Amino acid sequence: MKRTATFLAVTAAISAITLLSNAQASSHREAPSITRAPTVDATDFYLFNSYETGREGYVTVIANYIPLQDAYGGPNYFALDPAAVYSIHIDNDGDAMSNMSFNFRFKNTLANDGAGVKLPIGPAGNQKMVAVPLKNVGGVAAGNSASLNFIENYTVEVDSGSGGTMLSPPDGAMQFTKPYDYVGNKTFSNSAAYQAYADQYAYDVTLPGCDAMARIFVGQRKDSFVVNLGETFDLVNYVPVEGDSAAGAGDGGGFPGGITQSNANDDLADKNVTTLAIEVPKSCVVGGGNGVIGAWTTASLPQARILNPNATFARPEVNGGALVQVSRLSNPLVNELVIGLADKDKFNSSKPADDGQFADYVTHPSLPALLNILFKDAVNTTLGTNIEDLAPSNFPRLDLVNAFLTGVEGVNQQATVTPSEMLRLNTAIAAKPAAMQSAFGVAGNDLAGFPNGRRPGDDVVDIALRVVMGALCHDIPVNGTPTNLGYCLPEDAPVGNVPFTDGAPINAAMFDSSFPYLLTPLAGSPN
Repeated sequence: MKRTATFLAVTAAISAITLLSNAQASSHREAPSITRAPTVDATDFYLFNSYETGREGYVTVIANYIPLQDAYGGPNYFALDPAAVYSIHIDNDGDAMSNMSFNFRFKNTLANDGAGVKLPIGPAGNQKMVAVPLKNVGGVAAGNSASLNFIENYTVEVDSGSGGTMLSPPDGAMQFTKPYDYVGNKTFSNSAAYQAYADQYAYDVTLPGCDAMARIFVGQRKDSFVVNLGETFDLVNYVPVEGDSAAGAGDGGGFPGGITQSNANDDLADKNVTTLAIEVPKSCVVGGGNGVIGAWTTASLPQARILNPNATFARPEVNGGALVQVSRLSNPLVNELVIGLADKDKFNSSKPADDGQFADYVTHPSLPALLNILFKDAVNTTLGTNIEDLAPSNFPRLDLVNAFLTGVEGVNQQATVTPSEMLRLNTAIAAKPAAMQSAFGVAGNDLAGFPNGRRPGDDVVDIALRVVMGALCHDIPVNGTPTNLGYCLPEDAPVGNVPFTDGAPINAAMFDSSFPYLLTPLAGSPN
């Protein structure tokens, strides 16, 4: 048990290195190239033992795409790229290569066999049938999509290394359906009606070689991340330390001028995302490994795209050549805040097995130094101190290397150890019901939470901020006993025991307790 607690404290460091400052935007628009292709931009990735009642034997994996969706973003809203392949990869033996990939491909079509909805325009004798400009021409509800002018379908291929197998919906159709985005309440009546409509597109599917059924859902959801986005990227335009004596106390008894917890600090509160969610029986993903799995998501595009000078809906361009990976995500904020600007696009195109090339960003992270530049003088002035450097001084950061690249033996280290950046989950650690979850995961005495995988309600930001600024150099509770893990000493991290926070609270109560867990999206028109 001591080894387990020690590991989980240490693996907070891997997540901290992925959040090496208080710039908390997960992975929305994190690299120069991906900003030009938002439909293939992964925003958040989750991996956890399912905590829906009766689903204890399952693992849920969620990949979110298309960042910063304004719900009112019509008339075209947020379809996925039909030329792309969106993948969720699972490694169960530690070679940092996928043992099981779920590959999603999308197809967009117009109603009436591609002709679209047309209306008779003009007087009798001079009337013409003219295509409408909207994606729907009337109300939409569960069991009634006749008013849709635009339909988005997709296929799912499961590739276990010996050739892919196409999955099928329960009705035997060749394609799954993605629900239309929540354009507003004249179309869908209200959020309950929209959710009932979307629920019909959560599918039970049979996996090859798996006795139990899996579940799949693809559709728009409320953005599941919380972030003080604008203030953060304005050179952290707030004091990132708890201003109350305890989070939510409202007493102003914390750090003078420090930020206090408020939902108003979440700049993503009015944003949606597009979710690809799968729930898979544990027995079908652990393979011959030791029960610890690693996972990540990627999006790939054909190498060549030639624009059609006479573009049509069906053929706006011609795509060809080999698929090229353009987006990659597992732990939050790795590419956004750890990898140097010059290598961000390279990271997005790389594979976990090749992550040794980015080791310097882990052993000698630059962002703690930037935080020191931004806040050292203010901290010293406020506290009347003379701290020379706020950043931890234990170089190289071998503690982060162990957690970030290898896992820890006996806890989340896989049967074969290949240094690689993946979100790792011990499937043998039982899930906790939502009401019993701590937003601080392991730090909150909840072994089923971050950094043992990641659940929607885990406050990865606050956890990681404290670790990156040196929490592991100070005593932490190991089985209730304050213990120094031996990586560094308190004098190596002068602010390592400070309650860093972005002031944007998150917890399991903010989400559903059943698949796909993320909330109904916001309506484009609330009226």
